Parts: sequence; structure tokens; C-alpha cells
Amino acid sequence: MRPLPLRSTVPDTTPRLVAFDLDDTLAPSKTAIDPRIGDLLLALAERVEVAIISGGQLQQFRSQVVERLPQTDPALLDHLHLMPTCGTQYYRLGADGIQTVYAHSLTEDEKTRALSAVREEAERLGLWEAEPWGEILEDRGSQITFSALGQSAPLDAKMAWDPTGEKKNSLREAVAARIPDLEVRSGGSTSVDITHRGIDKAYGMRQLADATGIPLDDMLFVGDRLDPDGNDYPVLAMGVACHAVHGWEDTADYLDELIPTLPVRAQV
Repeated sequence: MRPLPLRSTVPDTTPRLVAFDLDDTLAPSKTAIDPRIGDLLLALAERVEVAIISGGQLQQFRSQVVERLPQTDPALLDHLHLMPTCGTQYYRLGADGIQTVYAHSLTEDEKTRALSAVREEAERLGLWEAEPWGEILEDRGSQITFSALGQSAPLDAKMAWDPTGEKKNSLREAVAARIPDLEVRSGGSTSVDITHRGIDKAYGMRQLADATGIPLDDMLFVGDRLDPDGNDYPVLAMGVACHAVHGWEDTADYLDELIPTLPVRAQV
């Protein structure tokens, strides 16, 4: 089992923004959030800004979260921030649906080199599945994603594929050596993500700070991969207060404790 850092680093002030990883933090990998999480996210949005930062693409945010939220006052949705592909894309929710703030895509040359490198290194390391559940490689515009068992692999197979993270880390190191001008990071349970250099969840948090005017010191991040090899770790390393969880139930229990301590936003 991978080690976790200190369970919680307490912010110096009451957080004004709480950000979450998606898979294995708000929901099992690529599955819809439980109604309990939907209720808690909206209850949290009545008090602070709420953000989700994940390596997944926008469609995953739609199907896993947005389409599963309970009916609410559209004005409350203004306090939800969506950052797919580790913050290389940024969207806001509102009464008119999902609105694009920005999307920083890879060039065609960068995509071609990334796709070639990750496939060739996966084959060399014996990590290319002959019969996957769906596509192994996906062009997400601002990110290339390798999913070892395919995009539609069942959760139990994904959890059993690489419980120690050794396979993903070996592939990440091999691909990074091939394309040093791009960022190569371990993603979810079976994935490796490739983006522009300097793109990780810490980048996404900085973009949130710029967009909202909320200092990083007034933010809190909740994630399941805060270990040094995890894709949530850059947020911890940059000094943002973090809380480590072991799944969506753990997140829900934590929010049950956190939300009553936060003041309700004043009505304008």
C-alpha cells in the first residue's frame, strides 16, 4: 500500500475555496458521484468557492459530477469551478450551462511525439494490453492520456493492475526521458498524463488563485494521491493546506465535519 503524508495540514485561516481531486476522492474512478457527495458539494458552495481539478477530460466532469448534482438555485452554481486535464482547461458552471474560461491545447507536433513515445515505451515494458476495454490512448486536446487497460476498464481490474504504482512510475520515467520538453505524470489508478511543461495540479491551483483573487493561503485541497508519487502531491509541495482521503466515503465524512465550521455566504 502506498504511504500517505500527514492526514491534514490545517490552513492558517478559514478556507475561502476548497478544491478536490475527482477519481477516488469524490467518486470511484470514472463513475458518477453518490447523491451524498452531490448534496455536500452544494452545501459547501453555499459557504465557499468549490473547485474540482482532475486529469480527466470535461466529459468526465459532466457525467460524473455536473449531471448528478441535485436541482438547486442556478446562482449557487456560479461558485463551482471545473478544471479538467490538471488545469489546462478551466470552465465555470452557471444558469446557461458550462462556460469556457480557457483551454490551452498541445500542438499537433507535441501530440504526435507524445502518442508515439508512450505507446512505444508501453510496448517495450510489456504494459500494452492486447485486449483493452476501449482505447488505451486518448487525445484530450491539452493532454494526452495513457490508460493501461482502456478507457472503459472495470474498477476492480483497474485497482488490481498496479496497486503499488510501480508499473506507472516505470512508464512515466521512460516516457519523460523521450519527450523532455513535455510534462509526464502518473495520473489515476492506471493512467499516465502528458501535458505542457509545468502543468500539474499546482498549476491549476495557481490559475484558480488568479481567476478568483483568493490567495493560496486561503485554499484547502482534498485528494487521495498526496504521496510523493501521486498526481495530487504538487499541491501539497507548493504549501497549500491539504487533507488526504482514501475514497469518496472518507471525503463525505470529512465534509460532514468541515461544512458546519464554515460561515454561510452573505446574501447579496
